[in-house]
Amino acid sequence: MSTLIIAIAGASASGKTLFTRTVVEELSAEFSDDSLAVLEQDAYYRDQSHLPLKLREQTNYDHPRAFEYELLIDHLEKLKSGQSVDVPTYDYEHHTRSATVRTVSTSKVIIVEGILLLADKSLCEHFDIKVFIDTPLDVCLLRRIQRDVAERGRSLQSVAEQYEATVRPMYYEFIEPSRSQADIVVTGGGKNRVAIDMLKQSIRLSLN
Repeated sequence: MSTLIIAIAGASASGKTLFTRTVVEELSAEFSDDSLAVLEQDAYYRDQSHLPLKLREQTNYDHPRAFEYELLIDHLEKLKSGQSVDVPTYDYEHHTRSATVRTVSTSKVIIVEGILLLADKSLCEHFDIKVFIDTPLDVCLLRRIQRDVAERGRSLQSVAEQYEATVRPMYYEFIEPSRSQADIVVTGGGKNRVAIDMLKQSIRLSLN
C-alpha cells in the first residue's frame, strides 16, 4: 500500500492542530476511518522519568534535542511498511512520558503535526508534503496562554517566563528558518480555507 505522509509544522499555538483537525474531519465523511492517521510530534518528547522533577521543569521543550526524532522516524517507517505502532503519551504536568500508549494502525495517509518537524533533515526526507503554518508570534502567545493554563495546569507566570526564556528565541533559531523547507506556507493560522481545500484535494488524489 502506498502511503502519503504529510507534515504540518509551525510555531507553538500557530493553528497546526486546528488545521489538521479540520482537514481530517472534513475528509472523514468521504473516506473510511482507517484511511487517515494523525501523529503529534509532542508525543515524542524524550522520556525524563529518570530525572528529578526540578530538572525536568528546566527542559527546553522548544529545542530539537527535546524530541526523540529517531523513534518518530522508526514509527513512520513501520507505518509505511504496514505495521502498527505504539505512540507514547506525554504528561505535561509531570514533564515526562506517561505509562499510556496509543496504538496507531497503518493508513493510506499519515499527517504529522509539530513545531520542529521541518528542522530535522533526516525526518524531512520522510514527508511527501510539507506545510508550514505561518502565524504572528503575538497571536501564538495569546493562544498559548489560554491553552497551557486551561489544559496543562500551568500558571500565567510560568507560561510568560518560558515564552521569554525559550519559546521566542527557539522560534527564531530553529522554527522560523525551517519554513524554507515547506512546500506550502499557510498564512492566517488554521482557518485558511484555500490552504485547507488545497491539502484536501491532494489527499483525495492519493486516496483515490
